[in-house]
Amino acid sequence: MLLLVGLGNPGPDYAGNRHNIGFMAADEIVRRHGLPAPRSKSRPHGMLTEGWIDSEKVIVLKPLTYMNESGQAVGAAMRYYKVEPADVFVFHDELDLPAGKVRAKFGGGNAGHNGLRSIDAHIGRDYWRIRLGIGHPGDRNRVTSHVLKDFSRLDRQWVDKMVEAVADAIPLLLAGKEADFMTRVALLTHPAKPKRPAPDKAKPETEDGP
Repeated sequence: MLLLVGLGNPGPDYAGNRHNIGFMAADEIVRRHGLPAPRSKSRPHGMLTEGWIDSEKVIVLKPLTYMNESGQAVGAAMRYYKVEPADVFVFHDELDLPAGKVRAKFGGGNAGHNGLRSIDAHIGRDYWRIRLGIGHPGDRNRVTSHVLKDFSRLDRQWVDKMVEAVADAIPLLLAGKEADFMTRVALLTHPAKPKRPAPDKAKPETEDGP
């Protein structure tokens, strides 16, 4: 059994925030793979559903503990379902990736992300992180306002494309094919441009003179 966790802050005031792109990815995974609608659970404190993605039994969790305490819900879900850290996949916003880029990595640091820091404290670092690029504002003093600001209407074009690509490619990651997962996401979000036909190098025919 695998635990898929989308990070974000609960409530309508935060729903469109950049910080909530993990929630958006979780919602699209549930929709794309026909899982039951998530329901609120007191243990763990979050929105939760379970079902199958291809041959993998999965639980999808959106913690309702607010970002800074995400580890409480993740730890509780792991204990209840008897899931190991290596079978946890966390989807979160990433400032240090350009907008629309996606990277998957097992283990590592939290890079100052409060949700990851909380999860690290509760379960350690040996879990999967799916980094969803939202871009950096260019000034660290603007980071908080940047992540807590809603995506613009223009942003939604690449945001929707990215979460749809993640949901499409997620079976590859769950099967342990992280490189194939990232390649698939890249192709879906930045499709290759069609090649232009090579120019005809044949010399044009000319009419004979009189």
